[in-house]
Amino acid sequence: MDVPPTAEPAVEARGLSKRYRGGQLAVDGLDLRVPRGSVFGFLGPNGSGKTTTIRMLLGLIEPTAGTAALLGRPMPRDARRVLPAVGALIEGPALYGFLTGRDNLARFDAADPTADPATRRARIDAALGRVGLGAAAGKRAKAYSLGMKQRLGLAAALLQPRELLVLDEPTNGLDPQGMREMRALVRELAGEGITVFLSSHLLDEVEQVCTHTAVMARGRLLTQGPVAQLAAGVRGRLAVTTPDAADAARVLREHGVTGLSVAGDQVTGDPPDAAGTGGAGAGGARPVDLADLNAALVGAGVRVRAFGVERGTLEDAFVALTGEGFDVAG
Repeated sequence: MDVPPTAEPAVEARGLSKRYRGGQLAVDGLDLRVPRGSVFGFLGPNGSGKTTTIRMLLGLIEPTAGTAALLGRPMPRDARRVLPAVGALIEGPALYGFLTGRDNLARFDAADPTADPATRRARIDAALGRVGLGAAAGKRAKAYSLGMKQRLGLAAALLQPRELLVLDEPTNGLDPQGMREMRALVRELAGEGITVFLSSHLLDEVEQVCTHTAVMARGRLLTQGPVAQLAAGVRGRLAVTTPDAADAARVLREHGVTGLSVAGDQVTGDPPDAAGTGGAGAGGARPVDLADLNAALVGAGVRVRAFGVERGTLEDAFVALTGEGFDVAG
């Protein structure tokens, strides 16, 4: 496979837009760059344009404007040259229910003009084993659970050596153990130098496995970059552990802490500076220092067992960027 040097990003989009008939703008001027060798999490709420973007990147639909490239080659113009190096699982696999898992993979492999029939059985067995379906290979696909179907779709994407994997909600339907196994597999694939581009509605999953991320909302890209950098850019929540939770919440509120939440002996809230209030104590004269908040609690007779600011998370960053919670179907 003739692939440009590794300095080229695995995925790149410039000004990528999609306007559907009737005027709906699904993706608006997307500039995206996915480093080679990264595990890239693609995040966004319902209707944000994630799946439309993925379909344009793979050449499944034509963009209205802008350009896209995979492995340094323009899409969809060079689709035939580049797609053999790309494995994809988009919106769930299309399976033949009356065929076994192994026979489904044989059909997929036979449809690939670049696949060697002489190595087909060995490659199918290896792919099934890699996704944990070796024991279920002889079962008909219609008897598979949703999670098993996801695994079989991933096995199909791994039948050939790949440089890039594009996975749309790869943990959909998996139980907690299956999710852990999927995370381990993604890390293993990345360790082999494969770039993994995945969309997900599970922020904690992305934070655990991804090295980079991008956040979309309402068809536009809000941010992209290393996961750690994005999370570090958000100030975490103030957390106080005390048997006097109600009194603690009252004192903190009086000193400019907002978004207060009480759960048992835990009181959390947004520190004054993070809330953008300037943190006024006496009439807004000066910002409130965290040490001052702790002293105010103690001075009011609140028994403080623990006090500090929790590390910012990817979820904190997402909410700060989009102004909404995270409930994604695609």
